[in-house]
Parts: sequence; C-alpha cells; structure tokens
Amino acid sequence: MILVVDVGNTSVSLGLYKNDELVDFSGFIYPKDISAMGIELVLKKIFPNTNIENCIISSVADELTGQVQQAILQTYHVHPLIINTDLNLGINIKAKNTENIGADRIANAYGASKIYDKRPLIVIDSGSATTFDIVDSDNNFIGGLIMPGLGLQLKSLSENTSKLPVLDLNLIDKVQTYINTDTKKAILSGVVFGHAQAIQGLITRCEKELKAKAFVVGTGGNAKLLSKYMKYKKFNVVNPTLTLDGIKMIFDLNID
Repeated sequence: MILVVDVGNTSVSLGLYKNDELVDFSGFIYPKDISAMGIELVLKKIFPNTNIENCIISSVADELTGQVQQAILQTYHVHPLIINTDLNLGINIKAKNTENIGADRIANAYGASKIYDKRPLIVIDSGSATTFDIVDSDNNFIGGLIMPGLGLQLKSLSENTSKLPVLDLNLIDKVQTYINTDTKKAILSGVVFGHAQAIQGLITRCEKELKAKAFVVGTGGNAKLLSKYMKYKKFNVVNPTLTLDGIKMIFDLNID
C-alpha cells in the first residue's frame, strides 16, 4: 500500500492506494500545536494494522511537515518522499518563484492534465483558500489566483465583528433568496452566493486571458456545495480526490 498525505492549512487528507487504485481515504482537522505523537495516534486510528510500503507527502504547512514525516516513520516505518521542486513534477511550470507555489496546486494541475485530456484547464480547489490552477493549451502550468475560502470568510466575519456569529455552511440550504432580513441568512447569502458568483466571473476572466474556453475541474471540500449555485459557468466535473490522485502520480514519476 502507498500512503498519500496532503497537509493543508487546517486539515490533513490521507489516501491509501493499492497500485493505481484509491482504496480508502480519510482526513482530520488539526490544532496548530499538534505534535508528532498526536499525529501518530490519529494515523493508527484511521488506518490501523495497515501495511504501508511507501509514502509521499504534499505540504503547504511547513511548520507541520516535520511532525507528519516523523509520525509516519514511527507508525509505518517508512521514509516519506516529500514533494519539492527538485522532483520530477510532471508538468512544465511557467511561473516565477516556483518554490513558492503550493505542492497541492502543482498536484492539481498535473493530475487534471493526466486524467482529463482537455486543454486549457482551470482547476478550482475550494478549501481553506479557493485556488485557481491554470494549465494552458500547451500543457504549461502558468499559475492562477488565490482567494479566501468559504470557511475563512465566515470565520473572519465572526472574529472581526462584534455581533456576527460563526455559521454552519450546511445551513445555506435554508436560504432561498439573495436579499435577506435575517442576519444569519444574509451572511450565508453573501458568503456562499457571493463566492459562487466570484468563481463564475473569474472563470470568464481567465478564459479571456487564455483566449480559449477551458475545461473546468472542481475539487476540495466545498466544490460540490458551490456547484449548486453556479449557473452560467459550471464545473465540467467535480473530482473530490483530484489532489490525492495528482500527488500519487508525482510519486509514480519519482520512484526507482
């Protein structure tokens, strides 16, 4: 079994692969002060008695990478491969400061370019942040854009105002109109509907710069929710495991 680990800003996603097949996946939200031992306990609970032969880590949280690496070594007795710019990343990156691009974004771009034989591509990953990763007609990863994700927007409104509460995104199902007198519904309308409108508008602007219609892939924890409120520009496909698949593909490129 190959363990694929995607360390995000607030959570860790885990995929278990047998050959090229994703046979199980899970994840957990972590506190900022989590230790290697704490991660080890979580791993043993999620994948107990599992024969892990290899592991690859993609991480955008540098402060946590070492603890995850140590926990995997202690739990499964394997030395993880960590994605960095010295590896074969599978796609030509035409962007300045390549080392500053999140490994998850590179995995999204490469994974989508392999899974979907379409060019150009726009991969929209809706998690803590919402990122656009763009692959042009010549299969170059040319960068993209980043904006705060749904959860971060809700949290920011609550933490930086005196009266606005933190809300559950699932309550959006109860909001039927853009204009609301109820404060909670007004927040959800602004954040969720506004985010969907922003994504649609940004797809249009990206396609204008690309001078072509793009194949749009949605991924991340909020992609399916957002897709319900996208009308004139939609995801061509929603793939919740795209990032894990892309990381696994990078692993395959770099094993002996």
